[in-house]
Amino acid sequence: MEKLLNEISSECLAAYDIDCDVPIDCEIPQNLKRKSELDLPNISEIDLLRHFTNLSRKNYALSTTFYPLGSCTMKYNPLISERIAKLKNFTKIHPLQDEKTIQGSLEIMFELEKDLCEITGMDAFSLQPAAGAQGEFAGLLIISQHFKYIKQKRKKIIIPDLAHGTNPASASLAGFEVINLPSEKDGNISIDKLKSLLTSDVAAIMLTVPNTLGIFEKQILEISKVVHSNGSLLYYDGANLNAVMGIVRPGDMGFDVMHLNLHKTFATPHGGGGPGSGPVGVKSFLEPFLPVPRIKKTSKNNFTLDYKKPKSIGKLKAFLGNFPVLLKAYVYIKALGSEGLKNASQQAVLNANYMLARIREKIEVPAGNRCMHEFVLAPKSVLKNNIRTLDVAKRLLDYGYYAPTIYFPLIVAEAMMIEPTETESKETLDKFVDTLIKIIFEESEKCPQIVKNAPQNTPVKRLDEVTAARKPILKWQ
Repeated sequence: MEKLLNEISSECLAAYDIDCDVPIDCEIPQNLKRKSELDLPNISEIDLLRHFTNLSRKNYALSTTFYPLGSCTMKYNPLISERIAKLKNFTKIHPLQDEKTIQGSLEIMFELEKDLCEITGMDAFSLQPAAGAQGEFAGLLIISQHFKYIKQKRKKIIIPDLAHGTNPASASLAGFEVINLPSEKDGNISIDKLKSLLTSDVAAIMLTVPNTLGIFEKQILEISKVVHSNGSLLYYDGANLNAVMGIVRPGDMGFDVMHLNLHKTFATPHGGGGPGSGPVGVKSFLEPFLPVPRIKKTSKNNFTLDYKKPKSIGKLKAFLGNFPVLLKAYVYIKALGSEGLKNASQQAVLNANYMLARIREKIEVPAGNRCMHEFVLAPKSVLKNNIRTLDVAKRLLDYGYYAPTIYFPLIVAEAMMIEPTETESKETLDKFVDTLIKIIFEESEKCPQIVKNAPQNTPVKRLDEVTAARKPILKWQ
């Protein structure tokens, strides 16, 4: 086990040198001065380098292994986006600078808004939300504000059981009552069931298209017609845009509001809690409600920040959003272009269907034999010797793979959700499928204890998950 830096510290060593940018003759108020020296470990440069290199080898990353985390789009992202985001012209600007001195950055953001409008079929975007869930929250606040201004009391949001898990939380946080809409066996929505829930107090329906079973809603145009005839709005959860980007647009399907996950679809490494970005897009009649400030292009081809939006839901995040994430998305979109984005989606769908074709004869697939960018397996009927999906996922770690999403969506017993993305090769997909089949159909039958006690080859073995959840150790003692 790797020791902590303080445990390998020695007074005779040092690997750091701090440059103080505060003038020596500057009078610092007494109450702001440190009462003690910095508690930094004393370590040689080579030991410091080895320490962090060894830690990195214990982690799972796209640079080392396949990451088939369904619903999360853990795909490889090109390094060019990272390199450009690290240019000092971007990293050295300060968010409180006068807008006249950051014209280039504002232009990039302005152009990114336009690109996202073109990709999604929306009329306007705000780049301010810092993550997908905050983008959802912003979209729901916009819906609430809209009905407030037209003096309609609508406090219900319909959410199918195959929507993303954050949808109900965002709706509740925005002050709505959540109405659950059960899906059909094929993963689609029943128009008749939808109609029965569409009362005069329903503000909107939140849809994830494709949904969490990897199924595209085949009646989406009819759904749009029915919902709008009730005076309600359509909200599009854009977390799965990776499946349809460049092929169909939410705006053309009839959606009024949507959010995007730039950190899943447009080239920012995803995971670990951030950084993220969840731009919210709307049709023109909802544009006045977008968060402030809005980036505006003047007649002199300059860019300015417009706070004069009296109907706006206000400001959601400090400054202008997570600018480095926005910059990476801008580079990704410009590098691929319209055909490249379309090809990315086509490859993602092809990879998912290839994997599904290899597995579907052996393991039950809840919603048929075709999918979009991801699919869900229901292996409960083929698991032997009290082996559970959790055990299979843990065993995959021993083979060097990060485990796919498990137990989601909640309506599928022992669910295993797999998303290969467009960036993996056929060889990688075949090896993963072979390993999955080996664990379920060979190891689970012949040597179940190996699977039940997995993982064996990781730095940390099987945890007591109940104790970890109820008695977490949040700091080093």
